[in-house]
Amino acid sequence: MSSIPSAKGIDSTLALLRNPYGFIPDTCRDLEGDLFETRILLQKTICMTGAAAAEVFYSEDGLVRAGSMPKRIQKTLLGEKGIQGLDGEAHRHRKRMFISLMASERIEALENRTRDLLDRYARDWQAAEKVVLYDEVREILTRAACAWSGVPLPEAEVETRTAQMTALFQDAGAVGWKHWGARLARHRAERWAAGIIERVRDGSLRPAQESAAHIVATWRDLNGELLTSKVAAVELLNVVRPIVAVSAFIAQAAHALHRNPEWRQKLKDDEGQLEPFVQEVRRLYPFFPAVAARVKSDFEWRGYRFTKGHRVLLDLYGTNTDARSWDAPQEFRPERFHDREVTPYDFIPQGGGDHHRNHRCPGEWIAISQMKAFCSFLVNAIDYEVPDQDLDLETGELPPMPKSRFIMRNVRRRQ
Repeated sequence: MSSIPSAKGIDSTLALLRNPYGFIPDTCRDLEGDLFETRILLQKTICMTGAAAAEVFYSEDGLVRAGSMPKRIQKTLLGEKGIQGLDGEAHRHRKRMFISLMASERIEALENRTRDLLDRYARDWQAAEKVVLYDEVREILTRAACAWSGVPLPEAEVETRTAQMTALFQDAGAVGWKHWGARLARHRAERWAAGIIERVRDGSLRPAQESAAHIVATWRDLNGELLTSKVAAVELLNVVRPIVAVSAFIAQAAHALHRNPEWRQKLKDDEGQLEPFVQEVRRLYPFFPAVAARVKSDFEWRGYRFTKGHRVLLDLYGTNTDARSWDAPQEFRPERFHDREVTPYDFIPQGGGDHHRNHRCPGEWIAISQMKAFCSFLVNAIDYEVPDQDLDLETGELPPMPKSRFIMRNVRRRQ
């Protein structure tokens, strides 16, 4: 049996922070393999990339999520004791709660809310000297996500809740004061969400039965007990926060439209091109770099031993741009999605495997729907100019965004 190759150095935390999207695939290429061993935050960690590695990662027999995610991510992005830390039947049961929100008519209802808000916001954009698209989209999606989820959002709180939801995903991997700001945002957002759960339970708030607020507040776990208010708050935020996070994909899609202007006309001529376009944005533009699990029990893969308790990181971006799975992987080619059968393991921007059994995010259906709605609006409903600005992606950010947050000017509604 072979030893797993090792990365250079005693600990790779700084190397990962400096190059979050390239560290794992670049190191694998240097070592001419799909995996290597290192230490992250002084903890032994196996890093993996590629579709074959993803299939192993999402095998329920080999790896589990419990205890795998660093505390700093639990304290910001995910919250504690939510679905991301569950395994086996407990995970599948909790997953059914989220899947129940994803009926096609519910996704369409959210899209319609977004389109209505876009119409409203575009009237103000026409009078604005400039529009910072990412900022506007975050606010639109905060409003839409809360209304769709049955969460009251007074006008005076829109800015605060938008900032809190943003901090949970945008500063999840940050260091220094941004990290502590994200922790504070998590604390305050959970307290807000717990208050909503308690109001649903005592009858003072009566959201629609198909809404996330009602379903989460009334969901019973395998033991037949209601979720605690704190856990229910974490799960309610696990509905709202990812919808707001789609704002990053949307800003990236606007960036892709600008850098590939021929696709504006293609999307105008044929709305059937919208889904291939947004899928290619999700494939090529980085979002989160990796996901974590722990080895459940000793097993072997390709002659390497995985030892119980070891943390494993699966490289998402490197898998989505792996030349073994994708032709010309660094080129923007939406047409690749016209007739390509995508497997659950080679295209994993929001996790891999099966939506119902594995930790693949069911919210990706919402992400696709929202991205299509925004792209359709940008090419069919308005005209705008893109002034000179710094459109380089900040790859040290999570997720990477244009430095300018994508500025538009001279926005005009079409008649």
